[in-house]
Amino acid sequence: MIAIIDYGVGNIFSLYSSFKFIGADAVLTSDVEEIRRADKIILPGVGAFADAAEKLRQTGLDKIVLEETAKGKPLLGICLGMQLLFEKSYEYGEHEGLGLIKGSVKPIQPVVPEGYKIPHIGWNELHFPKGKEKSPIFKYTNEKDFVYFVHSFYGADCEEQTIATTEYSAELTAAVQNGNVYGTQFHPEKSGSVGMGILRAFCEL
Repeated sequence: MIAIIDYGVGNIFSLYSSFKFIGADAVLTSDVEEIRRADKIILPGVGAFADAAEKLRQTGLDKIVLEETAKGKPLLGICLGMQLLFEKSYEYGEHEGLGLIKGSVKPIQPVVPEGYKIPHIGWNELHFPKGKEKSPIFKYTNEKDFVYFVHSFYGADCEEQTIATTEYSAELTAAVQNGNVYGTQFHPEKSGSVGMGILRAFCEL
C-alpha cells in the first residue's frame, strides 16, 4: 500500500487517481499509523516552501517521514515535496527542510537569461547524467522523454544525488535520489504515459 501524505498542501486527488489508473493500492492519509503500515510513501506539495514545512512540523508528519525512511521505506517527493527533502530553501528567506537530500533550494531567475519566463511551466526533456547508472524509478523512461514542470525554484548544490536534469537555457535539477529517498521536480501525474511509467517503477521498488 502506498500512503500519499495529505497535509493540506496542493491538489493531491490527481496523484491519487494516477495510482489507481496504474492499479496501485494507494490512500490519501494524514494518519500516522496508516503511514507506518504503508510499503511506500509519497510526499506531494504545491505552493510555498515555508508554509508546507510548517504544516508538516505542526502535524508531526515530518518526524514520521524521517523515521520511516530511516527504516528503508521508499519515499517519493513530488514538486514542492521534492524541495522539502533538501537541507534548506532560500524561497523568500531561509527555511529548514527535512535534510534527506544534500543541497538547497534556490530561485531559478538568477541562473537563466533575462526574458525566460518564471515560473518554468510546461513540457521539457529529461536528461540522465553521463557516467551514472540510471535510477530504478526511470526503469521505463528514456533520455529526452518529456515531463511536465511548474516551478520557480530548483534543487541546487546536489550534483552527487541528481539523477535527472532538464534544460531551460540553464541546466536545472529534474530529479534526485539518496538511497531509498527519491524526488521529482516535475509532476509525474501530469506527465502522461511517461509519468505513469515513473509511478509504476516506484511501485515496483
